[in-house]
Amino acid sequence: MSKKIAVPVDENGILDGHFGHCKYFALLNVEDTTIVNEERVTPPPHEPGVLPKWLAEKGVTDVLAGGMGHKAIQIFNYNNVNVFVGAPKIAAEELVQGYLEKTIEFTANYCDH
Repeated sequence: MSKKIAVPVDENGILDGHFGHCKYFALLNVEDTTIVNEERVTPPPHEPGVLPKWLAEKGVTDVLAGGMGHKAIQIFNYNNVNVFVGAPKIAAEELVQGYLEKTIEFTANYCDH
């Protein structure tokens, strides 16, 4: 199964707890349980509703975040993107690997499919 997972990160590649104001997004392409590549992209300026649409247009299937507003979660879900919040503040690759191996716990999972 192919996935494209987005993680909001700081300049060091560590999860940024504030989704809407992160410096970068790490986008990790996954095949089954293997990360096949990672790219770091600079998001557009923060405005309500922009980031969920922008990431969905980039083919993101899942978002792993520390915190996120309810409206952003609704927009992601509307665009068939799974949202997992309450992630620990660790490196994006480590976070995604833990997600894939089910060794990371999130405080909430906002998925409607």
